[in-house]
Amino acid sequence: MNFKEKNDLSPLQIDPDRMKAIFDGINAFGRNETTGGFNRTGFSNADWEARRWLAGLMEREGLGVSWDAAGNLFGRLGKADAPCIMAGSHTDTVPEGGAFDGALGVAVALEAALSIRDAGLTLTHPIEVVNTVEEEGRFGGMLGSQAISGQVDPDWFESACDSDGWQLWDAMRARGLDPARIGSAARQPGSVKAFLELHVEQGPVLERAGIAVGIADCVSGVTNLQITLTGSANHSGTTPMAFRADAFAGLAQAAAAIPELIAASGTDQSRMTIGKVELQPNFPHTIPGSAEFSVIIRDTDASVMKALEAGFLSILQDTARRHGLRLAVAETSRLAPVALDAGIAALLAEEAGRQGMALTMPSGAGHDAQTMQALCPSGLIFVASRGGVSHAPEEWTDWNAACAGASVMLATLVRLASATS
Repeated sequence: MNFKEKNDLSPLQIDPDRMKAIFDGINAFGRNETTGGFNRTGFSNADWEARRWLAGLMEREGLGVSWDAAGNLFGRLGKADAPCIMAGSHTDTVPEGGAFDGALGVAVALEAALSIRDAGLTLTHPIEVVNTVEEEGRFGGMLGSQAISGQVDPDWFESACDSDGWQLWDAMRARGLDPARIGSAARQPGSVKAFLELHVEQGPVLERAGIAVGIADCVSGVTNLQITLTGSANHSGTTPMAFRADAFAGLAQAAAAIPELIAASGTDQSRMTIGKVELQPNFPHTIPGSAEFSVIIRDTDASVMKALEAGFLSILQDTARRHGLRLAVAETSRLAPVALDAGIAALLAEEAGRQGMALTMPSGAGHDAQTMQALCPSGLIFVASRGGVSHAPEEWTDWNAACAGASVMLATLVRLASATS
């Protein structure tokens, strides 16, 4: 695409108060008043209420509103039949998540579109604001952007369920969606010229550098494994230590080996996390007979991810032998690491640099932008997270940083939407 020069465009500004009203409107749904956390897990009542509220707002603002077969929500500014510039993020959360993860990116994209509308600019490409569905992976993966980009794996899709055993297909049907039509959500090549996403960093790099805005040039891959170690439940007082098949002891030994594994086979971008553990039976005076737990492996290099996975499976096998346990391993989802479009990243960095905020960095967390890169050139804007905290009620981004990122989004959207193909 041939981008418009910055000086060809009339200066535009976001409306911080309107953006805050959009942001607060989204976060009126799913808040736990006791903890301060948010519970809008994918396809939950609070998730759908927030999405319907947003759809109503976009309709009142005059955008062309539509939903696809996956449950993605769109608000279009401009011609209905022309290739668009898409911008947005998600509004679903992890359990007890923070206010900013995802919701801020949707509020920024909508505010940028409304600012462009208010300025009366004539655009070459329409702008489509998207609120993707089920990004946080309640059922594994990132369903919304995978559907848009035509990357829904049929085997996974037909068997996907959450940690409580609730099937994805049933969750979709409960929202009036037909899972059999998921393929119709895929956009045709060329129908989306570029995708932009703003997201909180979810890490400490920008804050420690004293910079409000950063630009991601790549996104880590994510492998999600479900591990089960099975031994023998028995009396904790009458079973000698040497005769136990303690599933938790096996889990603990494997977990303790992770730092050494990363030191030997990983990089500074490697992350391995045991995030959810279930012991059975879970009683004080009973040796755990089974331990079921999740293992998340991340890195920006696919070969490193494979090495870490192979290394950890070897550790698990050795641990199972030592403790007399049976081992079962299931892969629940996998997203490859992705290099984001260099041209879009340069354009974003240029606009961020005008505000003295240019910092290029990798993303350790998965985002819709990495999935959308398979469909179109994609870019990812980061805004600083206080203390690097995310996926928790304490998550916070200063509003000045949010507005700075929104200004970068707005300026870049105008240049992309005004570009000639």
